[in-house]
Amino acid sequence: MNKERMTAFSDGVIAIIITIMVLELEVPHGSELVELRPVLPVFLSYIMSFVYLGIYWNNHHHLLQAVNKVNGKILWANLHLLFWLSLIPFVTGWIGENELKTWPAALYGIVLLGAAIAYFVLTKCLIAHHGKNSVIAKAIGRGFKDSLSVVIYVLAILLSFLNPWISVALYIIVAIMWFTPDPRIEKNLR
Repeated sequence: MNKERMTAFSDGVIAIIITIMVLELEVPHGSELVELRPVLPVFLSYIMSFVYLGIYWNNHHHLLQAVNKVNGKILWANLHLLFWLSLIPFVTGWIGENELKTWPAALYGIVLLGAAIAYFVLTKCLIAHHGKNSVIAKAIGRGFKDSLSVVIYVLAILLSFLNPWISVALYIIVAIMWFTPDPRIEKNLR
């Protein structure tokens, strides 16, 4: 199977997820800047989640540039990733509405961890389908940044029970790590 349908479907799902998140933002009543204060936590959580979804969309796009075909196993691995990403609007709303309490911060991390693991599984399925000498296999390599992200997510989830602000700082660190699309893929595509 070619990859175009999976790519288009994934793009559509991510676009819908972002749309759902923005529709959850409530417009404040009143025209003064002070009216924005109550919605600020929700807005900040929206920004963080928007950036995360952008990172996944961007890296997913780059990942699929390194392959030319997919199979049923890859389709399911991709759906697994989209499942975790589809939970982001829920945890974004919960963390924003509760001004960074322990359980919302922990669940946010669990969803990010689930997405990271699902992305890892997707890359492994793509490598298995295309072979160990394929462009995708060479581009991904050992995946140190992938492993480091998982470790930081687990640490952030645990630390959310100590101080949710520390966990959010760690989520931001992972986002910064991945903000630039994975250069390994671009380098190997040249």
